[in-house]
Amino acid sequence: MRLLLVDDCLLFLEGLQYLLETHGIDVAGVAKNGREALGKARKIKPDVILMDIKMPEFSGLDGLRLIKAEMPEIRVVMLTMSDEDEDLYEALKYGASGYLLKNTGAKELIGMLSDITKGWAALSPSIATKLLEEFRNNGAYENIRPQLEKKSEKKHNLTQHQLEIIKMVSRGMTYKQAGAALNLTERTVKYHMGRILEILQLENRAQVISYAVRTGLVSNTDMET
Repeated sequence: MRLLLVDDCLLFLEGLQYLLETHGIDVAGVAKNGREALGKARKIKPDVILMDIKMPEFSGLDGLRLIKAEMPEIRVVMLTMSDEDEDLYEALKYGASGYLLKNTGAKELIGMLSDITKGWAALSPSIATKLLEEFRNNGAYENIRPQLEKKSEKKHNLTQHQLEIIKMVSRGMTYKQAGAALNLTERTVKYHMGRILEILQLENRAQVISYAVRTGLVSNTDMET
């Protein structure tokens, strides 16, 4: 996996680069704003871009929009301090593969980057919860509603463990937390998530959350626990 890091804070950028390279991840380049990220992406062709949102001159959202329009195969994950609804929904609208807050732990970040290469979405737990609330309250899943309805009859093909994992992930739990609750390893939970995506013919964790809401797997009781 080759990464491009984008942030206007040099100290944060250097620390993040050191962390990732320590875990064997190839940081192919760095940039200080969205415009520079676009130019670097053209030259480097990274697999994944980790990009901040609030940057001077050219924001991460502007960079995301242009990068995905020109190079849709590149996965862009927003890594930001912003938990504002507008930033989140704009990022998802422009095709972000994930939205992580900068308080994400190192191990969790490394794990999510691994998931990204498999086509899964990377969402901080609080962001996943916020999306779930939006799906429940405002019908934000309407854009994928037809395909969810087609697959709703496949719920009976999921194992009990897989159903529990869906509920836990929908409540914002990490794979590690879900595994601890079910006496499974984190790797086993990830395997089950892969099977869930395959069985339901969905693309990422955000769509799994939508499916859970649409089919009633996640109830009001689940949301309150």
